Amino acid sequence: MAEADGQRLDLRIQPTSVQKQTVERLRDAIVAGIFKPGDRLVESQLCSMLGVSRASLREALRSLEAERLIAFLPNRGTLIPVLSWQEAHEIYHVRAILEGEAAALCAERASPKDLAEMTEALQGFAAAVEEGDSAGLLKETARFYEVILARCGNAVIAEILQGLNARISFLRNRSMSRPGRARFSLAEMQAILNAIERKDKEGARQAAVTHVEKASDAARQTYSESGELRDGG
Repeated sequence: MAEADGQRLDLRIQPTSVQKQTVERLRDAIVAGIFKPGDRLVESQLCSMLGVSRASLREALRSLEAERLIAFLPNRGTLIPVLSWQEAHEIYHVRAILEGEAAALCAERASPKDLAEMTEALQGFAAAVEEGDSAGLLKETARFYEVILARCGNAVIAEILQGLNARISFLRNRSMSRPGRARFSLAEMQAILNAIERKDKEGARQAAVTHVEKASDAARQTYSESGELRDGG
């Protein structure tokens, strides 16, 4: 078992789908802060921790490199890259544009089944808030947005955001670690859902943009408090 801020994360691998599970366990550990930006990943230690072969581990690491959650550096090995505030700010900027448009398009297309799934996701999110379940917060937020992206009718928007998904989850975990932020996030996502239910295209767009902007503000505060915020960021 590995720990981060008092949380325990089971990294052990089940017999099936070894490579997929290896990617998922390592991704979860990075997002949860088990492995922190700047940390060097030692293959022998990871193989022992996960109970997988070096070949399986290397395949998983290549997948995580494509997601930009790890980096291979000459003479330094495999590292967790530091996501600067400038990079984070640019991701939030792109999110605001694309998620705003996706929410607007979803407002035109959402079915009763879609609305029910989004409502269930927010109910799960509310339960995770009460339980202090950070993994649950990320899971239910992803579930909420999966419906929006699936129903927006624009595969390119979905593809771009899915390509950013790992880093979005990393930033989401940081922003929602701030006291009270998860409750505000719940209210902001409820506003998105309310607008979609009304088929209010521009209301959904603005609610989605506001949610991203508030998340960006919270993340910026965590960067500032940790001393990672650089001049000009």
